[in-house]
Amino acid sequence: MSPEKDKKLALFEGKRIRKIFHAGEWWFSIIDVVEALVGGDRPRKYWSDLKKKLAAEGYSEVSEKIGQLKMTAPDGKRRFTDCAGTETLFRIIQSIPSPRVEPLKRWL
Repeated sequence: MSPEKDKKLALFEGKRIRKIFHAGEWWFSIIDVVEALVGGDRPRKYWSDLKKKLAAEGYSEVSEKIGQLKMTAPDGKRRFTDCAGTETLFRIIQSIPSPRVEPLKRWL
């Protein structure tokens, strides 16, 4: 697949969520998903705190299934971004208290 065809920008309730086709499945930017669920101006901080919480609760398999993939950032530069496949993403979003979780699960 060409580099341009394996990247997409999806919209969930008006929020952009970057995704990329990797290892035979779609992987999503975790920061984008967190921002779509909780809003605010600090989705990276929220994700950082959530990673620590998941590790403390014994969900180390979640961290093992997160990949750093290059995606185009809002400023147009390509940067490594924490990404997850659908199954791992489901586990992550279950830990986020938001009324948007169920609609996002159906959207995925």
